[in-house]
Amino acid sequence: MYFIGVDLGTSSVKLILMDESGTIVNSVSKEYPLFFPKTGWSEQNPSDWWEGTVTGIKELVAGIDASAVKGISFGGQMHGLVVLDENDNVLRPAILWNDGRTAKECEYLNKTIGRDKVSQYTGNMAFTGFTAPKLLWMKENEPELFNKIEKIMLPKDYVAYMLSGVHCTDVSDASGMLLFDVKNKTWSQEMCDICGVKVSQLAKIFESYDVVGNIKPEVAAELGLSNDVKIIAGAGDNAAGAVGTGTIENGLCSVSLGTSGTVLISTDDYAVDPNNTMHTFAHANGKYHFLGCMLSAASSNKWWMDDIIGTKDYAAEQKNIKELGKNSVFYLPYLMGERTPHNNPNARGAFIGLSLDTTREDMTQAVMEGVAFGLRDSIEIARNLGVKIDRIRAIGGGAKSPLWCRILANVMNVKVDKINCEEGPGYGAAILAAVGCGVYPDVKSATDALISVVDTIDQDEETVAAYEKRYQVFKSLYPALISGFDKIVECE
Repeated sequence: MYFIGVDLGTSSVKLILMDESGTIVNSVSKEYPLFFPKTGWSEQNPSDWWEGTVTGIKELVAGIDASAVKGISFGGQMHGLVVLDENDNVLRPAILWNDGRTAKECEYLNKTIGRDKVSQYTGNMAFTGFTAPKLLWMKENEPELFNKIEKIMLPKDYVAYMLSGVHCTDVSDASGMLLFDVKNKTWSQEMCDICGVKVSQLAKIFESYDVVGNIKPEVAAELGLSNDVKIIAGAGDNAAGAVGTGTIENGLCSVSLGTSGTVLISTDDYAVDPNNTMHTFAHANGKYHFLGCMLSAASSNKWWMDDIIGTKDYAAEQKNIKELGKNSVFYLPYLMGERTPHNNPNARGAFIGLSLDTTREDMTQAVMEGVAFGLRDSIEIARNLGVKIDRIRAIGGGAKSPLWCRILANVMNVKVDKINCEEGPGYGAAILAAVGCGVYPDVKSATDALISVVDTIDQDEETVAAYEKRYQVFKSLYPALISGFDKIVECE
């Protein structure tokens, strides 16, 4: 038997073909465009996701017995607003997780409605990337389109709908909409009323490992699959990535160095950060997790390498970086504003500490360190909540860099575990498909069987101490620059 995991990312869709023993048989990646209509805006066309998925699945199963594919599931970029009309046609490009246009709407939700009330309804406060503020923005700025909305969906759920014909979502992805009562795992009528939408416009809710339906016969024929392929709900990319790393037991922590950067801590019980700087979401294993998110993690490195230096050879740029904890250059990774802990769409990226002897390597190192410092902000919030974190599991494209993993270990003063599979959300999605098809009785049984730690990167006491001093400097920079960020935005 084979299972397909679809990782619907921001830059591409990555597809994994896994057999029932957990072996990855094939993988395919299909890129698609990302549009920035205005400064701080970020959009994609759902048709590009679907085209990439269809093309990718055809390539993925070429040369195998496609009738042995039994299930398809998903990990997907969270929070994106996909709106359909009465004929299930897409009304406008999807507004993505890293879109910052909703500052006014978030202020309304957090201040006028009240952060405490919003948190009571959903377990979270409003952030610019979340889905509910986007709906309020549409209501104010695109009222004709808003009035045509028949269904409100998330990115991966649109692909699941195209495969199955079912308007579905899962509890982990729904948690990031600010329309979902995370504690009770149901839509919040209060938040729907605030946003002017009906519960009937929202998708049916499933646990991440639930079967939502079978593949549509006409889609099965196009893909060369059998009609009995099951479509499993899947999870938001962070929860799917946590399944793919085995981060599902109480207190385990995974750190993702993807386009965005996340710190995910699994917990058995529902709890809320009193300041709402860490998100409280439902997990893909039927329980819960804390999530801290920074908007520009590996994308900071990609921007620096591709657009500024002009190279694709990331390893070559890192090979001459030897000394950690001694760099005098600091980088603030706020290229798209920031979520955790600042919740400020006006924040901007910055290099600080430059001098005439600053080298190219210093600035490359500063980018990697700045992302690690930003992720540590989330680790510190969790520690202040009483969560003990002494080791993490690193995933995402950035985690393939040994240097970046060493930086993480020493900045956070933790051990960094490397696991036997680095495919993250795609692998987690394939595991959820296997669980949904009954190969494993539950998510924990699957991850116990399939995932193991193969290497550990230890921290160095002297380097930890050096980074501790630099982290305190890093923490002081944002407050010093915040008024300047606001003035910059006024000039844009």
